[in-house]
Amino acid sequence: MSRAYVHVLATQGGYTICDWNVDKDGVDMTLRMRGLMVDVQLKCTQSPRIVRGGYSFDLDIETYDKLRDLDRSAPGHLALLIVPPDIGRWVTHHPESIILACHGYWASLHGAGEARSNGTTAISLPEHQPLTAKSIGSMFDTARQLLNPVGREVH
Repeated sequence: MSRAYVHVLATQGGYTICDWNVDKDGVDMTLRMRGLMVDVQLKCTQSPRIVRGGYSFDLDIETYDKLRDLDRSAPGHLALLIVPPDIGRWVTHHPESIILACHGYWASLHGAGEARSNGTTAISLPEHQPLTAKSIGSMFDTARQLLNPVGREVH
């Protein structure tokens, strides 16, 4: 469901998308836009941990460390998709539409600090960072800053 959701957003935003079948780098999908790339680790839950101002997800340290690594050529992000507990409600078919009953949030992990535990670390996914076609543009802003850290615009 999370892959389908991101495919829909990428289509809406005009982004190119690549699915990875093997997750050696902590990445499920890479999005591209005019040569810029962002990597995304996808997670899906029907019972999100709600915290003040959004959600929290416990990510394994190995994946966290891969996504926060400053040596990445594409910044790493976590995307959390929240679906209803009843799988029958995830997708509703209508004669002229299909409705996905889910919503997602994202967090940039590029350059994040070292985890304080060995097993998992809690990632904050603020409610003001919904995963939308427009917000994917913010992920590309991070990629743009990696290429041009002094702030010169990349065309």
